[in-house]
Amino acid sequence: MNGVFDLGGTDGLGKVENDHMAEPVFRAEWEKIAFSMFAQSARAGLFNVDQFRHGIEKMDPAEYLLSNYYEHWAHAVEHYAEAAGLLDPAELAERTRYYLENPDAPLPERETDTEIVEFVDWAVTNGFPAHRESDRKAQFSVGDEIVVSDDSPFGHTRRARYIRGKRGVVTAAHGTYLYPDTAGNGLGDCPEHLYTVRFTAAELWGPETADPNGSNYFDVWEPYLSPAPATVPQGA
Repeated sequence: MNGVFDLGGTDGLGKVENDHMAEPVFRAEWEKIAFSMFAQSARAGLFNVDQFRHGIEKMDPAEYLLSNYYEHWAHAVEHYAEAAGLLDPAELAERTRYYLENPDAPLPERETDTEIVEFVDWAVTNGFPAHRESDRKAQFSVGDEIVVSDDSPFGHTRRARYIRGKRGVVTAAHGTYLYPDTAGNGLGDCPEHLYTVRFTAAELWGPETADPNGSNYFDVWEPYLSPAPATVPQGA
């Protein structure tokens, strides 16, 4: 789907300031909780990784741009918990109002679930592997020239707008991985071959403004690709 979250190549948003040495991992205690809620909710079956991403993509555009990283995470958890009937929006609104009016009030306490804590620790260390076995034969090989399809899919996709319709060269073939365009839309893993594709900066951004020696590498799934048509030499 197209939306404000797909910011690759977008102008006018200012310089990205990032100091890895000085920036804290978490800026507030609640962000630690939001971080752990992802693994807990995935373990409970509320969503997979791509459904989680799609939950963030469904945010109101203005809210998305005005909120921070872990607010996006909390929104996705809230979205799927409500859809599963595990969260009452009215109760959540009342709890929110209460703590806004009483910021020093103690939070509810519960006995620590050591099994969940161990799972969260494992998930943070190992992630959620996306490789899936499949007997599908790869349609492309390293060195093949390809073109990325340029339509605008509905629902979740990992095909960024700035590579759609662009021509590139396959530089690596990784085997079969779950397909985000089905997994993120609740349609199953449907493993597809995954490739790394090199695009010249001039192809992506235009020869007038791009670094003539620059390149971008992007991981793309096989259904996004088709063989590039033969080029006609200049003067032919």
